[in-house]
Amino acid sequence: MANANVETVSLWADRFKVVLALAAVVAGIAGFYLLSDYALVFRVLAVLAGLLVGAGIGWLSEPGKRFYAFAQESVRETKKVVWPSYKETVQTTAVVFGFVFLMALFLWLTDKSLELVLYDWILGWRK
Repeated sequence: MANANVETVSLWADRFKVVLALAAVVAGIAGFYLLSDYALVFRVLAVLAGLLVGAGIGWLSEPGKRFYAFAQESVRETKKVVWPSYKETVQTTAVVFGFVFLMALFLWLTDKSLELVLYDWILGWRK
């Protein structure tokens, strides 16, 4: 029974930390607008301070720690990816540009053909 109470308190504490972190971010953004009479550097510092305080508080919560672990695992997985070589990248880009050019040409020819058929031959609007 005591273990369930500890988990409930921990859950509410984590929720409070997340809400507090969001409040810090909102306060930083609000500070940007409330400090409109001051130099832009102070306004930007208010936003950055709000973001840093919010990130710090969020990092101390259990969801923040899980997110940090997830981010670390994502970086590890990204390092395992076999990225294409420079030559492969250039070739693939050339194929994409070629396809886009051919598709644009096809659509332009289709548009002009339909325009010719409809406006000149069927409706006779261009004379």
